[in-house]
Amino acid sequence: MSPQNKEYKLVEGLFRSSDENHFRKYQLMNTDPISDYLTRVRNAAKAGHRVVEIPASNLKKEITKILFDQGFILSYKFDDESTPQGIIKIALKYDKVSKEPVIKRIQRISKPGLRKYAGSADLPRVLNGLGIAIVSTSSGVMTGKQAKAQNVGGEVLCYVY
Repeated sequence: MSPQNKEYKLVEGLFRSSDENHFRKYQLMNTDPISDYLTRVRNAAKAGHRVVEIPASNLKKEITKILFDQGFILSYKFDDESTPQGIIKIALKYDKVSKEPVIKRIQRISKPGLRKYAGSADLPRVLNGLGIAIVSTSSGVMTGKQAKAQNVGGEVLCYVY
């Protein structure tokens, strides 16, 4: 069998070649780590999980700090020793009476295929001020209200409410 005609089958996290008896580890490629972060938080909240673990990056750490400061998550921990990349552990917050997640919606705005930028005057108001827009500016990652107060614009990463 020529190399072009090889078939690979997924077997318990490994690819098995049809013509050889060897396995290859596979790694999932992630083209948009911020969307992956938001999706993990969204899915964990909908499933009622208390804690969600997410691969770390500096941008994800800043978004996590903003979510904590704005009261959308209960707590977080940056674990840099478990893997070379590090892990962010986020404790999700739920309403005490109704047991509903505090994060009703978390939505990616600027995507790799279509970036969304806004000047300081054009920064969006989310849910008439009840939600937040997370913006990546030249002064760092911050909420839309903070960016407007500092008179800086930037890339609108996501809405949270």
